[in-house]
Amino acid sequence: MQTDFLPELLADPQMRESERIIHSCVHCGFCTATCPTYLLLGDERDSPRGRIYLMKEMLEKNLPATPEVVTHIDRCLSCLSCMTTCPSGVNYMHLVDHGRAHIEKTFRRPLVDRVLRTVLAKTLPFPGRFRAALMLGSLAAPLRPLFGATAALRPVAAMLGLAPGAPPRAAPPPPVAGAEGEERGRVALLRGCVQSVLAPGINAAAVRLLNRAGVSVFAVPGEGCCGALVHHLGREDEALAFARANVDAWTRAIEAHRLDAILVTASGCGTMLKDYGFMLREDAAYAGKAARVSALAKDISEYLAAIGLPPAAIATGQAVTYHSACSLQHGQQIRDELKALLRAAGFKVKDVPEGHICCGSAGTYNILQPALSAGLRDRKAANIAKTAPAVVAAGNIGCITQLKGAVGAPVVHTVELLDWATGGPVPPGFDPDARPAVGPLAASTPPTPAPAL
Repeated sequence: MQTDFLPELLADPQMRESERIIHSCVHCGFCTATCPTYLLLGDERDSPRGRIYLMKEMLEKNLPATPEVVTHIDRCLSCLSCMTTCPSGVNYMHLVDHGRAHIEKTFRRPLVDRVLRTVLAKTLPFPGRFRAALMLGSLAAPLRPLFGATAALRPVAAMLGLAPGAPPRAAPPPPVAGAEGEERGRVALLRGCVQSVLAPGINAAAVRLLNRAGVSVFAVPGEGCCGALVHHLGREDEALAFARANVDAWTRAIEAHRLDAILVTASGCGTMLKDYGFMLREDAAYAGKAARVSALAKDISEYLAAIGLPPAAIATGQAVTYHSACSLQHGQQIRDELKALLRAAGFKVKDVPEGHICCGSAGTYNILQPALSAGLRDRKAANIAKTAPAVVAAGNIGCITQLKGAVGAPVVHTVELLDWATGGPVPPGFDPDARPAVGPLAASTPPTPAPAL
């Protein structure tokens, strides 16, 4: 694609990178076939190719973002399916990240939107605040229909609909959970923010599983949110602050404990961690350390695939419908590892039709874009129903939260099933002896028609 960036703008490394990305797009349109919002809306501006054009016009002349640009960039899920499809290797992720940061700096949103985004940015990345917000949300739940009746407040209604009420309590992790038997590895496990509140049992299952596999797991003082939530809101400075704090904390832990890896059970966070090296590449004080952290960051499936599972403790054999999170299959190009682990543990794995299409969670997307998110959720639920699921396994807390209650079967994290198969407790909500849902479920959850936006 031809570009015409003002020469003075190309002195900025971020602008140079965006110019290179835009220039690499050959306008082939392959991305439109796999873009969830284009499939729902049929608007070229809601495809990766269309959004690239909009960002090109905005960035190459350093223009303030317009309402049109904001509308269509906001509708992007950052599912990165387009990057898997693109034959030219266009790094859409880095371009849309830059576009969102530019919007945040140059566009003044309506008051309700500004307040909501600030609340999300100042609440979700902090477990204590998030837990308190969930408690308040349970009290405000009766107001959900009222909020839903007002267009500007529908994101608030969506947020209340996702709130589970009182979240489970969990003890802080011990400084180290030692390997059982001969030590085969030493890792840190990202505790995270949202997942540590909504589903602390996921990391607890991961620690038990790793310990049985001969891996010691270290808690890392000073570690916090990975920064993805604010990063995707365009709040670049806040995202970089989270990244630097984590790089400092993990650098100390790497040197103190001789870590082999930094493991992640929330794949959206894993995609972010693996990008720290790029994000901080121009920061002389952090570039080297960030690259080291990114090189050690691994989804737990990558690590377990390399070292192998501990011996099975029970005979499994159940059929598991595997939902592949976008942040795994597109963001990290991890597709078969988790399915292979499930099969190794004795499960029969079923793939979801249209498995490459996003479920509509995407961080805060299911709050900020509730109509589009619901359409994608229902489309995904209808496809999952075709597999007659007894249990659905996923590798990302956002997908689990999005699909719970929509698919007629328990939705659990993959490591919870692997933990159970190797000696841990039965995953919450999962009945190993239950019969799978069949035909009528598919008819009960038809895809939501494309919303009129």
